[in-house]
Amino acid sequence: MAILNENRQTHFKLQQICELLKENIDHYDWVGFYFKNGDKDELKLGPYAGEPTDHTIIPFGKGICGQVAVSNQNFVVPDVQAQDNYIACSITVKAEIVVPLFVNGENIGQIDIDSNTPDPFTAEDERFLEFVNQQVAGILTKTV
Repeated sequence: MAILNENRQTHFKLQQICELLKENIDHYDWVGFYFKNGDKDELKLGPYAGEPTDHTIIPFGKGICGQVAVSNQNFVVPDVQAQDNYIACSITVKAEIVVPLFVNGENIGQIDIDSNTPDPFTAEDERFLEFVNQQVAGILTKTV
């Protein structure tokens, strides 16, 4: 998989997706993509919309994103304070949803949404973000 930063057009498209989601869905306060960092067992922050984060590298297994990198399953967190293995990005974040991004059956990253609203995510959010990731996978496979 090509590194996103090497392809400005792909980076721009993913940035637009992040901004579109953040601007149009009230409870999406931070929207970003994390991608597997080469052959390392860690994720690297890609395009995002929202407040800057210090969490540009996340080891597999750590935090919600790191757990999704290992489990390959969606992870919905209605209350981040109730999670033992949570990496706090902002004191305003109340909930999080992370949906893995598959290309040719391989988990290459994920979309991560933080919300300042308690317990806002529904099954419809999960299905919608799975659809978004399918579209993103199509964008990524065209640039490889």
